[in-house]
Amino acid sequence: MSDTLSTVILGIVEGITEFLPISSTGHLLIAEQFLGARSELFNVAIQAGAILAIVLIYRARLTELLLRTNDPKNRDYLFKLTVSVFITLVLGFAATKLGFKLPETVMPVGIALLVGGVAILVIEAYVAPKPKSDNLTWSVAIWVGLCQILAAIFPGTSRSAATIFAAMLAGMTLRPAATEFAFLVGIPTMFAATAYELLKVRHETGHEDWTALGIGFAVSGIVAFIAVKWLLRYVQSHRFTVFAWYRIVLGIALLAMLRAGIVH
Repeated sequence: MSDTLSTVILGIVEGITEFLPISSTGHLLIAEQFLGARSELFNVAIQAGAILAIVLIYRARLTELLLRTNDPKNRDYLFKLTVSVFITLVLGFAATKLGFKLPETVMPVGIALLVGGVAILVIEAYVAPKPKSDNLTWSVAIWVGLCQILAAIFPGTSRSAATIFAAMLAGMTLRPAATEFAFLVGIPTMFAATAYELLKVRHETGHEDWTALGIGFAVSGIVAFIAVKWLLRYVQSHRFTVFAWYRIVLGIALLAMLRAGIVH
């Protein structure tokens, strides 16, 4: 397989999985088992493409929150969102200092996909009969901030899954509202994480394939834009159970391939 084709595939994988509740880190690790590992700078670039896509999708909402702070509802939403991001950044910094880092094997990813899929089914069954609410409480803001860090500690968890379902369990039971808050919290968090990774690899750019970076960035951004637009329409009238079953099937398949020596 050519380098360009593998670059496009990795960009597609990142774009599809970054904001769907199925774990982008886990899927990229799986893809790299077959396509070969890329540089940290490449991974930063394709994540940046996905972040840009989500900013474009929510540009009107972000503009409203930032420029119409005279509206008490916007001010309250922005304040709680800021606190949620602050919690995440503090915990993320602590996790980094404690030495947490992503593994290079698929076993923890397979386990997390499987456990996460079962958890989604349980949470959906618990939330389904409850009255639908889009109320952003302090409980929602705090739990979303706390759960954002799960994906960094347990690869395969999925940042979007952890935050969306944290919001739903904390009382924001209307799926579109929970999804929006989780994604808005994710924007500054992912920008900070991407900037941190970029700082770490800034001296390792001498032999980088800048064409591949550009292709990966563009493909990831375009695909993420399409994927998120689709997801936002989907959650208007559907539960997340399809993602739960996908995670369970993929988790079982990964553990079986690990046992057979196909992946490591």
